[in-house]
Amino acid sequence: MKTAEQTIQFRESLEGEMASYGVMLSSETLDGLAKYFQLLSAWNSSLHLVSFHSTAEFATRHVLESLLLLKYLTPGARIADVGSGGGLPIVPCLIARTDLHAVLVESSKKKAVFLREVLREILIKERAQVYAERFESLASPDVDFVTCRALERFDAMLPRLIRWSPPQSALLLFGGERLGTAIEGLAFSSERILIPNSARRFLFIVRTTGQPPE
Repeated sequence: MKTAEQTIQFRESLEGEMASYGVMLSSETLDGLAKYFQLLSAWNSSLHLVSFHSTAEFATRHVLESLLLLKYLTPGARIADVGSGGGLPIVPCLIARTDLHAVLVESSKKKAVFLREVLREILIKERAQVYAERFESLASPDVDFVTCRALERFDAMLPRLIRWSPPQSALLLFGGERLGTAIEGLAFSSERILIPNSARRFLFIVRTTGQPPE
């Protein structure tokens, strides 16, 4: 399928399914998301940014799922996105909400180059910075939220991620039952929200108060 046809199908999938995910996307937002899809498609074969089997799957499982965060991000929120990879979940959120500011943390230098290109091409570079480092090597950022959709050994890394997150921040994390079990083992307030059209994948909201346990 040609790129133009894929882009049309991508937009149609967003428009057809967005109500199921509780989001309403303006024409301007759809334009921005379509450009993001085109950029990711061009880079994906060489960098393996995101795994998906169809354009519709990318629109729903990846982009619309990422936009579930919009409901929980407060006006003017500052976000640290850890393991940004192909830009999920934070790039779609930055496209949809012009009040958001973000720090994107991605340990892969090549993927960080892609992220900077996306921010430049979609004209959101003034509201975001990319750090090509592991999150543990960076100072704790001054943010309201920490987001993460994919992190190697996520359940094992969770305590480190929480210790790194600023006190009083909220973590918005995507995962399955295994991550949920790891979260439940920590002494923090949390809730899980079942992702639409999914039986076993969740958005976890973890609220930190002070320093987490060792």
